[in-house]
Amino acid sequence: MQPKNAPILWGCFLLWNLYASSSQTDYPGIKARITQRALDYGVEVGVKTMEQMIKDMVIPDLKGSESLDFLKIDYVKYNFSNIKINAFSLPNASLTFVPGVGIRALSNHGTANISTNWDVKAPFFLVQLCPIVTNEVEALNLNISALEVLTKIDNYTVLDCSLINPPEITENYLDLNLKGSFYPLESLVDPPFPPVPFELPDRRDSMLYIGISEYFFKSASFAHFVAGALGVMLSTKEISNHFNQNAQGIGSLFSRIAEIYVLSQPFMLQIMATGPPEISLHPNNFSLDLPASIIMLTELENSTIEPIVSMDFVASTSVGLAILGQKLICSLSLNRFRLLLPETSHRDVTVVRFENILSSILHFGVFPLANTKLQQGFPLPNPYNISFVNSDIEVFEGFLLVSTDLKHEATSKQQSNLHNWGSLELVNGPWREQPVP
Repeated sequence: MQPKNAPILWGCFLLWNLYASSSQTDYPGIKARITQRALDYGVEVGVKTMEQMIKDMVIPDLKGSESLDFLKIDYVKYNFSNIKINAFSLPNASLTFVPGVGIRALSNHGTANISTNWDVKAPFFLVQLCPIVTNEVEALNLNISALEVLTKIDNYTVLDCSLINPPEITENYLDLNLKGSFYPLESLVDPPFPPVPFELPDRRDSMLYIGISEYFFKSASFAHFVAGALGVMLSTKEISNHFNQNAQGIGSLFSRIAEIYVLSQPFMLQIMATGPPEISLHPNNFSLDLPASIIMLTELENSTIEPIVSMDFVASTSVGLAILGQKLICSLSLNRFRLLLPETSHRDVTVVRFENILSSILHFGVFPLANTKLQQGFPLPNPYNISFVNSDIEVFEGFLLVSTDLKHEATSKQQSNLHNWGSLELVNGPWREQPVP
């Protein structure tokens, strides 16, 4: 199928019962619910797109012969060239859900104005037109069905958003159950915890509802930890620069502390997660606890790195959420920082002061770096050339809900590419056959 004909009707994405390869996951990590409002908008946009596509269609010359029994004509030769579709219209078109079956497309009084260099108009051309449209839609369906929705998120992880079962259809909506699981870049082994069921609230005010489960975020946490992505090394200069930009005077104070403790030698901090961050979703509250260790190091005269002191801590954070484009953007803010000391140790004034210093390092040095990386966001499922408008996010027990309307972005410069999901890179088949145990 030619790329220019791909965006025939984004509603065609719904008309076909797309079915991805079977999965052992019983419950989805992501649920997408398409309402009647989305179908109505799909008809509005799709019919306009189809009308324009058909008018631009190049129809080959028709030559041959036919027998017209109903006119008692045994043999007719015909030769039509320069065939043009001057106008095409599908008024009163509609899409409706049929529970347990699919989506019914209805239209009546469809019209077409077709001319040739002989200026002949006949029903024959409409008969020829329908197979052309049908072939284009079937080609679109084959392309989408063959698509591996395995998206490379960053240099450490991929995200599997394939369908785990056929769409669930009721009178009012269509539900798509997506796997919604992250994996380390080098392995597609499932995380050591299963997804749990969750139900979307019964709402119809928005065109699209996307439920993102706690499992989705836990798998992201686990995959990034396993892939070694949750760590950072900061020099004294880098830390001071962050402090100077965010808290006047603290940078020079920390540099002075570093000079006292490490005798003015080059000083570094390594912060590394000791386990996957713990994710919790409760009504109106999204929190993340990061268990980690902090190691103070110095560089000796022979360029070797020597650790000075190491200790474990837990940083409790709140997660802010926003929709930007077709991505879910997260940001971290520090709520509480606590060193994990041996049971025999006392939390004296010195320990508290040191906690405060390390807390400032996280707040002004580490978290800005983490939030910069988080700005690339998590992709949300949506058809090509469709943007989210009037979006809202709510946190429920065990999942968060994105409610949004849709807007079709039709531009002459943009051409649909079924092997791209927004600006993200899709990873194809070989990944599924090469899991690392």
